[in-house]
Amino acid sequence: MTLRLLTYNIRNGGAGRVDSLARVIGSCAPDIVVMQEATRPEVIAALAGRVGMAEWRSEAGQSLGCISRVPLAHVAWHRPRFSRHAFIDIVPAAGSARIFGVHLSATHAAWTERRRRFELTALLHGIRQYQHGFHVLAGDFNTLAPNESLDVRRLPPRYRPFVWLSGGRIRWRTIQTIIDAGYVDAYRRHHLLAAGHTLPTWDPHVRLDYVFVPAAFADVVTSCDVVNHPEATAASDHIDKIILSGGASRVDGFREMLEERFGTPVEEFDPFKAVAWDPAKLGAPSADHAATAAVAVGLALRKVADR
Repeated sequence: MTLRLLTYNIRNGGAGRVDSLARVIGSCAPDIVVMQEATRPEVIAALAGRVGMAEWRSEAGQSLGCISRVPLAHVAWHRPRFSRHAFIDIVPAAGSARIFGVHLSATHAAWTERRRRFELTALLHGIRQYQHGFHVLAGDFNTLAPNESLDVRRLPPRYRPFVWLSGGRIRWRTIQTIIDAGYVDAYRRHHLLAAGHTLPTWDPHVRLDYVFVPAAFADVVTSCDVVNHPEATAASDHIDKIILSGGASRVDGFREMLEERFGTPVEEFDPFKAVAWDPAKLGAPSADHAATAAVAVGLALRKVADR
């Protein structure tokens, strides 16, 4: 029996993006989809219907959920003590495979890496009875593999201080822990040199999503790839950039608050950026001028008969 598995972080429940998510999922023709941040059961039900899958499981407040084209014999959530998220245990009705969906704690910092390692160790302890059978650990591990690098400059501004507070260097041990436990990184086994970056969708520069199988079953996985679909960016609720304008954009802390809330760069709009300016006559434009002059500059650039 051949089984196609897709792991997908649909971001913040996926509300408002069902069509885009469905097109990305449909293009992969998976049998089972393990989803992270699948916190809205109505969205998961809608996705299942949109892609023609009869089975779906999701619970409000649980990050992990799934949809399936094949009948499922068992689905359950198990939350190890002190873990932020429960893991999901999925057993297809046919065959002998078992799938464990994973979503470890986020944020790149030394202390969160220790937490992820603790969560993973608890997960491995919880599934130790299945160690001798074929099973898959798949999902968003929120960490880097050994020898993979993190470009701090490309992180959303709200995450950079956590790296700096960790001394500018984080010892990535979570993935090594699972490798030491006898698992194989399925993607790396099939793509020795490819980066395999999965985040963010518009500018992938870090790999946080993984599929692991016990080393004894490494040959069972015939392929493992990162999905590159033209709608992947639309399916994610990440915003590429926010541009601020108007007097309110000068309120202390407003730009930083938006960066924190949306996890994306925020810039103040400068209407004078492409305008010829004579400092000798007008003086140098200040940030306060730029914040409030967008409408005035736009009107000044209009010509007769412009609408």
